[in-house]
Amino acid sequence: MSRKYEEDADDLGAVMNLDHSVVLQEARMFNETPIRPRQSRLLLAKIVFLLYRGDSMSTTEATNLFFSITKLFQCKDMALRQMVYLTIKELSTISEDVIMVTSSLMKDMQPTSEITYRANAIRALCKIVDPSMLPGIERFLKGAIVEKSPLIASAALVSSLHLFNEAKDVVRRWGNEVGEALNGKSLSSNTSFFGSSSSQGQVVSTSNIVQYHAIGLLYAIRQHDRMAVLKLVQSFSGQNKGSGGWLGGGASSSVLRSNAAQVMLIRYAVRVMESDASLVPQLHALLEEWIRHRSDMVSLEAARAVCQLKDVTDKQLTAAVNALQLFLSSPKAVVRFAAIRTLNVLARTHAEAVQPCNVDMEGLITDSNRSVATFAITTLLKTGNEASVERLMKQMQGFMAEISDEFKIIVAEAVRSLCSKFPAKHGLFLGFLSGVLRDEGGYEFKRAAIEAIVDLAKHVAECREVALGHLCEFIEDCEFTKLSVRVLHFLGEEGPATARPTVYIRHIYNRVVLENAVVRAAAVSALAKFGAAPKADAALQRSVRVLLTRCLDDRDDEVRDRAAWGLRMTGAEQTRSRYVRDDSTFSLAVLERRLVEYCADPQAAKRSRFDFAGVPRISRAQEEETRHRVRLDAMDQVLTGSALSTSAAAAKDDVPQSAEEERSMDNKLLAAIPELAAFGEQPLVSSQRAVELTESETEYVVRCVKHVYERHVVFQFDVTNTIAEQVLEQVEVAMESDDIDGLLQPVVAVSIPVLRYDAPGTAYVAFERLTDDIPAASFACTLKFIVKECDPATGEPEEGDDGFDDDYSLEAVDLGPGDFMQPTYIPDSDALWESLEGGESIETFALSSFESIEECITKVCDLLNMCPLEGALSPRSKAAHKAAFTGKWMGRAKTVARTRMTYQKGAGVTMELTVRSEDPTVSELVVSAIA
Repeated sequence: MSRKYEEDADDLGAVMNLDHSVVLQEARMFNETPIRPRQSRLLLAKIVFLLYRGDSMSTTEATNLFFSITKLFQCKDMALRQMVYLTIKELSTISEDVIMVTSSLMKDMQPTSEITYRANAIRALCKIVDPSMLPGIERFLKGAIVEKSPLIASAALVSSLHLFNEAKDVVRRWGNEVGEALNGKSLSSNTSFFGSSSSQGQVVSTSNIVQYHAIGLLYAIRQHDRMAVLKLVQSFSGQNKGSGGWLGGGASSSVLRSNAAQVMLIRYAVRVMESDASLVPQLHALLEEWIRHRSDMVSLEAARAVCQLKDVTDKQLTAAVNALQLFLSSPKAVVRFAAIRTLNVLARTHAEAVQPCNVDMEGLITDSNRSVATFAITTLLKTGNEASVERLMKQMQGFMAEISDEFKIIVAEAVRSLCSKFPAKHGLFLGFLSGVLRDEGGYEFKRAAIEAIVDLAKHVAECREVALGHLCEFIEDCEFTKLSVRVLHFLGEEGPATARPTVYIRHIYNRVVLENAVVRAAAVSALAKFGAAPKADAALQRSVRVLLTRCLDDRDDEVRDRAAWGLRMTGAEQTRSRYVRDDSTFSLAVLERRLVEYCADPQAAKRSRFDFAGVPRISRAQEEETRHRVRLDAMDQVLTGSALSTSAAAAKDDVPQSAEEERSMDNKLLAAIPELAAFGEQPLVSSQRAVELTESETEYVVRCVKHVYERHVVFQFDVTNTIAEQVLEQVEVAMESDDIDGLLQPVVAVSIPVLRYDAPGTAYVAFERLTDDIPAASFACTLKFIVKECDPATGEPEEGDDGFDDDYSLEAVDLGPGDFMQPTYIPDSDALWESLEGGESIETFALSSFESIEECITKVCDLLNMCPLEGALSPRSKAAHKAAFTGKWMGRAKTVARTRMTYQKGAGVTMELTVRSEDPTVSELVVSAIA
């Protein structure tokens, strides 16, 4: 044994240090006679290793090598033949004329060949065969699918699944054979292609893996047919129910012996539930049956599926949680891990449903598997109360050094979520987070801890100075430049408002002396913010200016430039107010897109300078809200287990488009249509949110976006076809209203030529404004189209099908004064309010239908379609509230609206609305939006 081990070790060492050219020269061995099996097998392993390593090989080299390898078919050595199959599959993508080896592979698939030959030959043949040649071997593959040998049947099924993407029509014809393989049957009457006679009767496969491969292929064939997938799930549900199917059918003879196939069936059932809400009750009962399955794998998958259902209730979760609770005491570590991870995800949204498992989870805190212990503690932190948090945090500190960074991130994010849940425990959280910052760890772990401290400092005023002190201590010995910059920026934002800002100035200036250029530049900017703060007295400003003056001699030009800018800014009150104290900023996504478009147009610079006035501004509060939403999305990625690696930061790249980004894309589409481009370069006002005109589960999903031009109004209808068996042509929206006589006249209607399944299209209807009056109308909308049947696989309509006309009623679309208002954040709205005293309109409303001020202010914001200023949508009192809104009428006239509200139970909300605008007539129009 030791001699054999030494030989294998020598072979492995030879493979690890390979040279591309040397291996190609050694390939001449394949042409020698007699063939040397062991040496040839080792050389084939070297070739495969080169390909897996990513070495490039020219087409000529690959082709010559490919045909040299085919000569090895003359050798009957089984191990060598298997390496030949593997190498042929790898070379088939870069070689030419690989189809020439088909005859050799077909020979190996004959009944007289070894089973191992036949199975591997099928895999190799399906890798090199052209889709146009597939009908020629179709009969052979159909026979292989129902062959009694599990090796051959699995090879045929897996190969068919790979061929499905290239030849869907051909593979779909094999549905009956795949069904027989799934049921464990051979061909019932005819002789098998491999020689199985009818006297053998039904042959039950001895391997369950065939069912796993068969159910995967059968679903691929039927995935676009909802009823066929439902029937697939139904046919294998009788085994769980006993005597009959769950839809009322008779007893099913189909039995899934493969646990892996059962898992796939559960996933298919969940997809049916997601696509058809009416089947949720029946299929949920089926999932509960699977939860009681004897296999841990199947039961865990069913419980996980129930926990991840949308809008699931605590009652529906009972069976799943009970099963997961039992799994927490399993002797198998992998089962405990799967159960606690599922509960961890569920606790994010249904903490009360998980609370019965708290006792069992506390027993896992000392689990030998630290991954299980980490999930146990983080789950307990979500489900526990304020009294248990301190005990759990102490237990967590004990094993932080024993777990990897991946799980440290989970712990840090869990603590971060607790900061807002239990603000009274801020001292405990800060102590824990500052402690882990001193420990060894990677960038993502330290970033998660820093963000948790930042959240505490922002939202819990009592601990702000203590948190800033911990951050100052951290940057004294921080090895990550990005984190130092993040902390310095935060110190510059929050430090000037503290009681003793000079404490933080000392730590910041230390970074100017000791750090690299990037950190020094960030420190200079932070110092400038201290000198420009409203609370900065003369002595503090002098001190800051002295430090900034020293930075003028820095060796880095960026640092010097920032120091010069800081000196100028701190020396002039007007400059400070404009550049530092103004809390508004540009919408960065829109600014970036406008700059890209400006730079891409070679004539733009010649026509005019870049116009910043066309870029919308947002308040600091809005920017923080957007960042907070991104952080929550990233936190969910980590806490739900969908990103156990350090990919939480990468999740930020997948943030959904903002309203400004969507409108910018809509404007490009409008400009591309000649009939609409004639109305103007871009709309003056566009809807911030699309109006849904149908339910999301209906056959056709339609939403509307309104665009206002100088003299025109354009309705944009985004339409999605959710029926895979239909193609819609000449799709248009008919709009009718009795309220537009003399005000609006239809001028343009742009239809969608072809609307395929799940491929959104856009139709437009444009009206011309005949007068300067602002129309208020409700439009009855109908979707009209021509329906043609199509093949779900290709999406192409059937030949000779002329289709038929059809229509679909939509929800009404309203047009009012709010649609002519562009919600825009206007800096220093108080000064603007005072300057617009002449154009004021006041009205008082009795809104008895509202049950709370919060409900009322949300509706008012929607009707006015204006930008809410800070705190407008978050009433602090249930009895009274004040709010302010800003916007631009038709994208030009600045407008400010202020409301005062009171609420009395039984009487509803009484609201006083005051509007001022640069255009006096606008004030009355805005007030009329409520009336």
